[in-house]
Amino acid sequence: MADSTMWWLASGGLIALELVTGTFYLLMISLGLMAAALAAHAGLPMSWQWVCAALVGGGSVLAWRAYKRSRPAPLAAQANQDANLDIGETVHVEHWQEDRSCNVKYRGAQWRASLLEGEPAEAGEYSIFEVVGSRLVLKKFHHF
Repeated sequence: MADSTMWWLASGGLIALELVTGTFYLLMISLGLMAAALAAHAGLPMSWQWVCAALVGGGSVLAWRAYKRSRPAPLAAQANQDANLDIGETVHVEHWQEDRSCNVKYRGAQWRASLLEGEPAEAGEYSIFEVVGSRLVLKKFHHF
């Protein structure tokens, strides 16, 4: 069997595996194997085929990773008002404890709440910024 055929089969196998696992990085590595197959078609020796596979596959993985890091992270579901209808609702805080936590009454029950970093710990109206498990994260409510 020709070297290029082995590279093409390996590339196809990685693509099939990617379809099963959903790991996009396998597609990037598959690009490297395709580059090695093209190098084999060009008549390059096996060592250069491996170099092509490593450079293109590894470079693609690094490029994809850099692209993913440059994009803003998606809004977490616990802080997404479309996914959690509690976000933006208001609660009244009587007093804060030293660890910047308190108990508030919300929807007819007592909830444990903590203060969003950088917010003042004073009594008053707060809006729910995030829900983490059964704990509310609050920020100062501003009237507009």
